Order: sequence, then structure tokens, then C-alpha cells
Amino acid sequence: MIPWEFLGSAQVPGNGGKLSLYMRGGEFSIRIDNCELMNSRVHASEDSLAKLACARVTDRLNPRILIGGLGMGYTLAAALNSLGDKGRVVVAELLPEVVQWNHGTLAHLAGHPLQDKRVSIRNIDVARIIQKESKSFDAILLDVDNGPEGLVRKGNDWLYSVEGLEAAFTALRPAGVLAVWSANTDRGFAQRLRQAGFKVDEVKVRARGNRGGGRHSIWLAVRTS
Repeated sequence: MIPWEFLGSAQVPGNGGKLSLYMRGGEFSIRIDNCELMNSRVHASEDSLAKLACARVTDRLNPRILIGGLGMGYTLAAALNSLGDKGRVVVAELLPEVVQWNHGTLAHLAGHPLQDKRVSIRNIDVARIIQKESKSFDAILLDVDNGPEGLVRKGNDWLYSVEGLEAAFTALRPAGVLAVWSANTDRGFAQRLRQAGFKVDEVKVRARGNRGGGRHSIWLAVRTS
């Protein structure tokens, strides 16, 4: 068995944990403390997050997408592949180190999506963008934790609260989509989405796509007015 090689780490602000990058052969892993957040061999559900959300807005003239969390770039790449030439994607990534990894060590995994001219990257908490915008995005994609709770940093809990979801509702254009990835289901979160005014669908996807793997949840919440 090839041992994991430690490549780098970043301290998550706001009393968060330590995010670390590891490599084993051609496989990469990003972990928060001792919990694996993502692995380069298992990303079909992250791809689905973008595909399912973008499928609902690609008929718009100039779709504008906000992605919270860069990860290994797979969700961003899937969004770009789903959008036309006039689509635009804003990526909010809190940690500069993650952006650096995606410009360097991890860049090849998803096909260098940060080089696409349709992408703008902001080193900022996605919550700050959501709080300031009104009817600005056709879709908001959130994959900043393992589900609707602040695993990476407790400050992320706001995103999944009724207040945070109402702010996301405001930031979306009419019939816009809030898409949230989760390793597990969460009935309370679906209820909060509805309380915030969304029409909600929960879709089950496999971690490895057609090859199986664990079942993950993606909530597709549509702004109803």
C-alpha cells in the first residue's frame, strides 16, 4: 500500500479546523482534521450538484452562477460544461491555499477550470456575497461542508439557518435554484428550505455515479416568486 504524502494545510478562520491536502500515487484527498471532505477518485455526486442545478437555468440568456466552495474544481468544471459561452460563474473560496492548490497541484484533475475566462474567483466567505446580493444569480451551489451543518467552520451554520436560506432566496433571480450537496439526508433542512419560501426536491445520487458508491443527497430548492 502506497502511503499518503502530506502536501500542505490551511487553517480555517473563525475557530475552524485545519484543512490538509494529501496525495497517494495519482489520488488526492482533502481532509478537515481527521475527516475526509473530498477525494479525487470519488466526485460524481459533486459533478451532479452542478449538472442538476445548471440544467434548470441553461435556457436563460446569460446565466450567472455562484459556487460556494472550490474543493478540487469538479463542481466548477461540471458547471462550465453545462453552461453556454455567455454563462458566468463566481466561485467563493474562503481559503487562499485551496485556490493555490487548484492553480497548481490539483489543476489537472478537473481540466484546469480556473483558466476559463467565464470564471471569477473571490477569496471570501460565500455568506458575505449572499448577504449583499439581490436577484443577482440564477443558481447558487453550496458544497462547503459535508452537509447542512458547519463541519468545516461553525460560522457556516448561518448558511443553513432560516435566516441564511432567506438571504439566498433574495440573492436568487425569479425561479432561481439553490442547490446544496450533502453526504446524508436531513429532514429538518428540507423543512427550513420550505419555510424560507423554496419549492424543494431532494435527489439521491451515487458517489461514484454509474459505478455505485455511497448515496448522497442534493437539495434543489427553487425560488417560487
